[in-house]
Amino acid sequence: MSAAIPPLASRHVAVIGAGAGGLVAARELRREGHRVVVYERGDQVGGTWVYSSKVESDPLGLDPNRAVVHSSLYQSLRTNLAREIMGFMDYPFVAKEGKGRDPRRFPRHREVLEYLQDFASAFEITELVRFETEVVFVKLAEDGKWKVRSKGRSGVGVDEIYDAVVVCNGHYTYPRIAHFPGINVWPGKQMHSHNYRTPEPFQDQIDLVSSLLFGQVVVLIGSSASAVDISVEIAGVAKEVHIAARSVEDDKLGKLPGNENIWLHSMIDHVYEDGRVVFLDGNAVCADFILHCTGYKYHFPFLDTNGEVTVDDNRVGPLYKHVFPPALTPWLSFVGLPWKVAPFILFELQSKWIAGTLSNRIALPSKEEMTEDIQDFYSSLETSGTPKRYTHNLGVTQVSFPITLSNPATSINVWDYDNWIAGQCGLPKIAEWRRKMYEANSKNRVVRPQTYRDEWDDDELILEAQEEFSGYTTILTSNSVLSIDGRSRI
Repeated sequence: MSAAIPPLASRHVAVIGAGAGGLVAARELRREGHRVVVYERGDQVGGTWVYSSKVESDPLGLDPNRAVVHSSLYQSLRTNLAREIMGFMDYPFVAKEGKGRDPRRFPRHREVLEYLQDFASAFEITELVRFETEVVFVKLAEDGKWKVRSKGRSGVGVDEIYDAVVVCNGHYTYPRIAHFPGINVWPGKQMHSHNYRTPEPFQDQIDLVSSLLFGQVVVLIGSSASAVDISVEIAGVAKEVHIAARSVEDDKLGKLPGNENIWLHSMIDHVYEDGRVVFLDGNAVCADFILHCTGYKYHFPFLDTNGEVTVDDNRVGPLYKHVFPPALTPWLSFVGLPWKVAPFILFELQSKWIAGTLSNRIALPSKEEMTEDIQDFYSSLETSGTPKRYTHNLGVTQVSFPITLSNPATSINVWDYDNWIAGQCGLPKIAEWRRKMYEANSKNRVVRPQTYRDEWDDDELILEAQEEFSGYTTILTSNSVLSIDGRSRI
């Protein structure tokens, strides 16, 4: 005899953060019939895509008393994914006319913010957001509900009760720093890329005593897309840029082709009081600046789960499929933890899954089954030698320098993950052109590290995307999203 299907339910849900993840979570929760409140500490939607020229008082981002700047965008940043695969599935990120808009396929960061603002307006999400309101405390109450304490501009704490909490606060704000022997006595300057905005701090300097110009030597740690952008930008004003990256192939060491003042090294071995930076490959330079392009920490200072969810070496867990902690399912969930992904689609699918479980439309496995699945996943990572900090890396590494990084080979492919969640939601698989375009984008980034945003070879996939998009959003009228056949998609 089959188990009785529980009736559909409407929940009161708190969403923390009004970035891309929080916006689409709010939309999907409301579509499912839930009542939603979105908390946003900033004064507008967009999360990390809200650019700020401000930097933190501690350039490494380690001082606990510093005023935290949420965004890590640098001024010149352009997307490293094509707009066709950046947008939400039923609200394509198409080029639009208008003052200040960027119609390029790989637009500047402001265009992404405009897209998110358009999305929030089109689906009337902005009205759900409490701006300039910081969540300071989230804890499970005795009756199984969640107490959320927030404070606005007045600084007065307000307690409210919710059935469920969805955490969408992002993970590009709190820096991870590389550590190596001698750094405590090394005399140069240090910065994390979180506080990088423009290359001016690395510009050649004038000695005030001799009035002579001397060039700055910069060591940059990292090999991500942002590290590529920043290294090239800094090389335009500094004397030398030396990139330290993990697992560099020996035949790739040395000066990078096509760059007169950029060198590639293995990781830093030691730094010294006289300013020397010595690499594992045996080379050494006297450097003025170390720039850490070394990623970020998952950080939930407001969340008290009584130990059910912890962050250990950047593993948030235990979480079933990177979303649900078994002991608190489905009343606590996370959107947007995975990286090396096509983010907005992943956020959208995770949000649909969460919304469906809260309404009882989608069933989750038992706590025991979810826990066993998590343990199997962790064991596979350990067996393959994958560091714990790569737990939420879903993608095959694609870097723009000619190097190979140690990376999890056993973590589920991002498209398999997306399709698995789509299946849980009763949706068809992701269109094949998206996967092909993502892979073509990644390969092109390796072949053309400095020009891939303006040169590509996947025009046939663009045509497939445009054909699909023609059935979705093309007209915005009275805050309603209409398809070309005139039917509302809200």
